[in-house]
Amino acid sequence: MAEDIAIVAFAQTPCYRKYNDSEPSMILGLVNQIVEEVEIDRHEIDFTIAGSCDYLTGRAFAFIANVDGYGAWPPVYESHVEMDGAWALFEAFVRLQMGDIDSALIVSSGKSSPGAPREIFPLQTDPYVGAPLGLDPVSVAGLQARALLDSGKATERDFAEVVSRSRRDGLSNPFAQVAKDVSVDTLLKEPYYCSPLRKHDLPPISDGASAMLIARGKRARELCERPVWIRGIDHRIESHHLGLRDLTDSPSTRIAARNLGLDAGSLDVAELCVRYSPEEIVLRQALALGDGTRINPSGGPLCGHPVMTSGLTRVGEVARRIRNGEAARGLGHATSGPALQQNLLCVLEGDA
Repeated sequence: MAEDIAIVAFAQTPCYRKYNDSEPSMILGLVNQIVEEVEIDRHEIDFTIAGSCDYLTGRAFAFIANVDGYGAWPPVYESHVEMDGAWALFEAFVRLQMGDIDSALIVSSGKSSPGAPREIFPLQTDPYVGAPLGLDPVSVAGLQARALLDSGKATERDFAEVVSRSRRDGLSNPFAQVAKDVSVDTLLKEPYYCSPLRKHDLPPISDGASAMLIARGKRARELCERPVWIRGIDHRIESHHLGLRDLTDSPSTRIAARNLGLDAGSLDVAELCVRYSPEEIVLRQALALGDGTRINPSGGPLCGHPVMTSGLTRVGEVARRIRNGEAARGLGHATSGPALQQNLLCVLEGDA
């Protein structure tokens, strides 16, 4: 029988346009915040796992330096995924199911500002076709947008409506990098950046980090008055060959939702990792989200996108709203790869 596991603390940095110190310094502040909040000695944390990307830093095994951020001595029981922190959360969740430890710290961080993302991320695509073409994330997002328009599943006004709502919601998010109350008609007057996308359809380049502490049932209640329970977590991946995929659909998201037995009608809130405005339309359709679910009340990645931590932040944002009593049940979503290639879903709810 699966163990009950809950989020007991979450912390994040603001989304910086440029953070002038190191990733370990960002992580250190968050870890200090969490141990103070739950009144735990950091040496009582049984397992630590990080999610980050050496591509961004430009140094092999750069993630090892981040261990200094959560205290490398005495030696910590530690792991790492070269992924968004949401996948580190998945590994920690599975690890806690083994029953020999009670708590796990998840940290994620990313600094995109020192490099050029449109030059860096093509290196992670298919080495025979994608990488030699320099197939960058913005161009792929443009292909996905064009596919949606040509199929009749969306219009440019739909894209602008996603941006307008997201940027407006970002005004109430103290961690947002970009937030503004701007109308759909005003957005549609902007010039194209990568047709049919305008610059506001893209996420801002951000630096940032987030951290989360999860624990098994009894320990979770000892550490937190209002734990937020992880009722299901699953992720699926699709082909990295864009020509083998329907870019207007997200079967990996739909399959993950089916595996979780997700009832979209029961969700009060969904934080979706929408890096480009057309992605929200694809995800809404795949998840069959209705009007009763509030989408990205934080503004989402369109208001701040620290690569490698945006997915974990989506889960943390949902947990925060459940703990504050704004929602009873919610969904955190993370994605990785071009055009929603890989997707993770995490279902959260508070105590009855």
